[in-house]
Amino acid sequence: MRPFTFERVTSPEQAVSAFAAQPRARYLAGGTNLVDLMKLGVEAPEHLIDVSRLPLNEVATTQEGGLRIGANVRNSDLAAHPAVCRTYPALSQALLAGASGQLRNLATTGGNFLQRTRCPYFQDTSAPCNKREPGTGCSAREGVNRDMAVLGHSEHCVATHPSDMAVAMAAYDAEVEVLGPEGARTVPAAEFHRLPGETPEQDTVLRPGELISHVTLGPPPEGARAAYRKARDRASYAFALASAAAVLAVDEGGTVRHAALAFGGLAHRPWRARTAEEALIGSRADAESVGRAVDAELAAARPLSENAFKVPLARSLAVTLFTRLAENPTSPAGT
Repeated sequence: MRPFTFERVTSPEQAVSAFAAQPRARYLAGGTNLVDLMKLGVEAPEHLIDVSRLPLNEVATTQEGGLRIGANVRNSDLAAHPAVCRTYPALSQALLAGASGQLRNLATTGGNFLQRTRCPYFQDTSAPCNKREPGTGCSAREGVNRDMAVLGHSEHCVATHPSDMAVAMAAYDAEVEVLGPEGARTVPAAEFHRLPGETPEQDTVLRPGELISHVTLGPPPEGARAAYRKARDRASYAFALASAAAVLAVDEGGTVRHAALAFGGLAHRPWRARTAEEALIGSRADAESVGRAVDAELAAARPLSENAFKVPLARSLAVTLFTRLAENPTSPAGT
């Protein structure tokens, strides 16, 4: 049993101040990931700062016509929110594809961004893991790596980020608002998570003591349709082998004028497929054009010994999503 202290705060500013006074602290909201890691001995905070009662649980419409989502909005509430279902269907679909109904009732928007990898070697304190203990090695590189990364990994870490929600947020160009000792700042969702490089223990670009306060979604392009699709070993409560969130807008002639694609399950962070997007603009969203664009993106893949299947799997997900979205561009936003 590892002792820790606990306090409950009533404002984001108080939370940041409390963290500054306890450098080995952690913020606690839903606790669906942090508490599990504490039980495993992976996380051992000396102080927990309960932010679950902060007034950050509303979804509000912005002046620009987008949404501003409080960090404490529960995943189940966000997935069912009428404005999300109507205007950001890929986000609702991604949230409903994650975890179980019971966990979605506890998990928060901010916490979903901050969940850590489900790599079994990271969770096993007897196995070497650079993410858990820098400098000890990466057991997954030569071990069981079927679920690991094919894009953006390094010799120090091949783990993947587990969030479904964050993949959709990246495709929608969401922005993450954070508050810390140095004040407030905004980080694009697609740049919030890091690639492992030489410091895989750093999952995100958050600075010490920074707290997620809100996530902002701008209005999607006019006429855009979107969807999220996930491939996994079983129908529920399983992390993605590969997933994809796509946002597509075409003109009256069927030419692509906006394309956004983000992959999950392939990298240390949600993978925004910029190369594929650029290749799609000005083309038609048919299987041949989308396939060529996605092939250009996935050319950078470096599969490990057991996960080369992820490359054609991700390709199939993306091609299916875009071609279905293009079939009826005047229908409602989702599939």
